[in-house]
Amino acid sequence: MAQCLLWLSLALLGALQIQAQVSTPNLIRPPPLHKVPVQPHFKNKQFQGKWYVLGLSGNEFNKEKHSQFKIYANTYKLNEDKSYNITSTFAWNQTCAHWLRTFIPTARRGQYSLGNIERYTGIQMYILRVVATDYNQFAMLYFKKIFRNQEFFKIALYGRTMDLTPELKENFISFTKSLGLTDQHIIFPIRIDQCMDK
Repeated sequence: MAQCLLWLSLALLGALQIQAQVSTPNLIRPPPLHKVPVQPHFKNKQFQGKWYVLGLSGNEFNKEKHSQFKIYANTYKLNEDKSYNITSTFAWNQTCAHWLRTFIPTARRGQYSLGNIERYTGIQMYILRVVATDYNQFAMLYFKKIFRNQEFFKIALYGRTMDLTPELKENFISFTKSLGLTDQHIIFPIRIDQCMDK
């Protein structure tokens, strides 16, 4: 079981990037962080709770290759030190899998870095930034990591429910393209009910 969880964590944090290195040696570079907005007056207590991942884009994603990617959920739990424990819940091999990691606040409100980073082989830096949210319906997050000296970034569209409105979809696509990505880098995970109420 421990080996399975280790593999899952490596798969979620690095496998897509390794594939991208093989198939896409010239990845689109991440934008400078000062060009990525952050939610003004971010409210960490209101942000906690369950979010469904409705859209993903990034320099390691490929629309055709990842066309069978399924919705998963991230649950944010705020700790006393203002860090978040984030539990991902997803369907894996006919069962429900859970993966926990901690993100600690940085000097920039609404931005967090991966805690205990030394536990994640090959990861040199990993941050998440809350770009925009209304706390009740949607959130857009920007992630950047350096994995084995290569830079990767992704944008995630979260929803409090699994319903994706056309307006949210268009806003997500527009923001993604403003960061230099194309339609080929955008995926909308397949809606599933398995494990999503866990």
